[in-house]
Amino acid sequence: MTHRSRLAGFIIDCQDTPAADSARFWAAALGLQAEPARAEGDAEYADLTGAPAGLNVEVQRVNHPSRVHLDIESDDIDAEAERLEKLGARRVGFVKRWWVMEAPTGHRFCIVRMRDHDAPANHWP
Repeated sequence: MTHRSRLAGFIIDCQDTPAADSARFWAAALGLQAEPARAEGDAEYADLTGAPAGLNVEVQRVNHPSRVHLDIESDDIDAEAERLEKLGARRVGFVKRWWVMEAPTGHRFCIVRMRDHDAPANHWP
């Protein structure tokens, strides 16, 4: 069974800062438009629209130190996690509906469900 994946975008993790405040700064810095912040349970996000190549860019209020991480979207997140483990990544944990991973370089990233199934993506065996 094959699966597909692609770079979805970048998430700007902002420690203990309201998503709306973070979104105002990053939208102005990057020349994007800030959408209103939204809450999902105890999490808080704000989309930044207008990124090139259809990339998803958003800010996220977090409790850990601020950083930027990327999201890889896949139509089979478990198969993608397994593929990336074979390349040296490790699973940190499953959160809500995505895998948090760590690359061999120590960088954290997430594998999320594919939003646009018609978008170009890599095909993996």
